[in-house]
Amino acid sequence: MSSEPASIESLRVLYQSDDYIIVDKHWDIRIDSKMWYEKQTVQMQLQHHFPHLADPRTYYGFRFCHQLDFSTSGALCVALNKAAAGRAYRCFKDRTVTKAYLSLLRGWVEKETQTLDFAIGKNSMEGKTHMMCIEGSEGCENPKPSQTELTVLEYGVYDGDPVTKVLLQPLTGRTHQLRVHCSAIGHPIVGDFTYSLGADDSPYRMMLHAYLLHIPLQPQHLLVTAADPFVPAVDPKWVSQRSLRTVEATVDAVLEHRKTEEREREEARREEEEEEKRKQSKQRRTEEQSEEQRRVCQEWLSEWAGD
Repeated sequence: MSSEPASIESLRVLYQSDDYIIVDKHWDIRIDSKMWYEKQTVQMQLQHHFPHLADPRTYYGFRFCHQLDFSTSGALCVALNKAAAGRAYRCFKDRTVTKAYLSLLRGWVEKETQTLDFAIGKNSMEGKTHMMCIEGSEGCENPKPSQTELTVLEYGVYDGDPVTKVLLQPLTGRTHQLRVHCSAIGHPIVGDFTYSLGADDSPYRMMLHAYLLHIPLQPQHLLVTAADPFVPAVDPKWVSQRSLRTVEATVDAVLEHRKTEEREREEARREEEEEEKRKQSKQRRTEEQSEEQRRVCQEWLSEWAGD
């Protein structure tokens, strides 16, 4: 990832198999578009680099397993056939996918670890219908529960202004969720032109990057990381002044916590299955006992009638 604008040639592949390609999406580029004037999209990059993999039965030629905003960079999974797309879709639908984003936020976030819990809805205010908003704000329609885990990594400055480098883990998947949640706590994402209402326009990009993507496919999980772009080598305007924890250690903790949750879910599922088996066995015994009682009763009635 660099500070140079995207081009058709600038496609970085993180992973490739017969079923999937995971790319490191550039900032300020759409995934796909039906607009004739959109000449640079991830779809067009894939068509340029992998024309033989495009599926003519689909509108865009490639099946994108999830979405990233125009301004967001990072790991993006593309399925190369319908069956692979279905398997990935089920993981996203069942919320077993783990995603984590790196970001630079305005100001210094005091609380080092926190859960941002704000319901998010559509903004119906004039001039803001392209935006989302939190429940309770004016014009917020149909808000839905939304949670994000925030972990502070480093404190520093960007172009002389105080900023905090954080890891964001969305627990739900609402539109613009991370951008809205960070704005809600008074620490908007650096370079977020939309949610700063046009005020934060000096950075060359919005500082939000999809760093980690883990899809628990069977028999082999997909696990990729897209290199951290918020380092002085890429953007010297970012200067770290105090480091609390590394990205790698924090991500390892996220994955370990997810493994623990998966084990607990699996154990709970097995217990439910065992309980269901016990119920069915008990029901069969009851039915067998009832049948035996009916048989004995019928024999007694036959004998009585004979007498």
